[in-house]
Amino acid sequence: MRNLLLFILRNYFIFLFLLLETLCIYLVVQNNFYQRASFINSSNAVSANILAASHDVNQYFLLKDANEKLLKENAELRGKTLASFSILVNDVHSVNDTTYHQKYTFTSASVVKNSTNLRNNFLTLDKGSTQGIKKDMAVITSTGVVGYVKDVSGNFCTVMSLLNSKSIFSSKIKKDGSYGPLMWDVDDNYSNATLHDIPTHVRLITGDTIVTSALSTTFPENIMIGTVESFVRKSGEFFYTVKVKLSTDFKKISHVYIVNNILKDEQEELEKKSETDNKEN
Repeated sequence: MRNLLLFILRNYFIFLFLLLETLCIYLVVQNNFYQRASFINSSNAVSANILAASHDVNQYFLLKDANEKLLKENAELRGKTLASFSILVNDVHSVNDTTYHQKYTFTSASVVKNSTNLRNNFLTLDKGSTQGIKKDMAVITSTGVVGYVKDVSGNFCTVMSLLNSKSIFSSKIKKDGSYGPLMWDVDDNYSNATLHDIPTHVRLITGDTIVTSALSTTFPENIMIGTVESFVRKSGEFFYTVKVKLSTDFKKISHVYIVNNILKDEQEELEKKSETDNKEN
């Protein structure tokens, strides 16, 4: 308190000047219509700018919640598109009979860790078994394929990225359905992968679209992978090796969708039974 009083006494002339200046401004504004109107307009403008800035700051901090809500809504909408349903063909019709049966569901998730410069790259997501996530589920973004779930804990899961030397994806040329395995070569950067075993009778052109094929039990069909960047036929081979420009920028992934094939277990169980029967015969 003593230091405050000494400071005021030491600089009293400044405070006196400010007091008199404020009093003068008040008298001028109060007794002159033009100055009063100008002051009020200026005050309103300043207040409006302060309120606008405050609103922008509040909106910025609310973006995270808004994005999470949008991701959940997008996941629900993806689960309602025709691509998430399979057509039922049934000769027996009833009132409750439907043409489509849901095959895929989608769960939104955020990326909490990601790598792109290793031989075997992985992502970590903030969803786990508590949210119904299981091993081998597909992971995509709005731009295309990301990878598939490798390991799961209660609230997290790791994803084997497309940028992994052990990853193989069943892919096809969208325009004619020619399919082959797509893999990431260690010599490639994070923007490219290689599609193998495309027959030479296929009329490839740069820019052709590459998507997931129906042969995968993990990914829905026709999920974007990338476009043809170049292709070559090696001597003595009857297939093209195709360099693919990936549609997903793996350095910018922040939110993904985890895809659950509801009918996967049923299909794989039936296929295993057929394989067992073939071995026995």
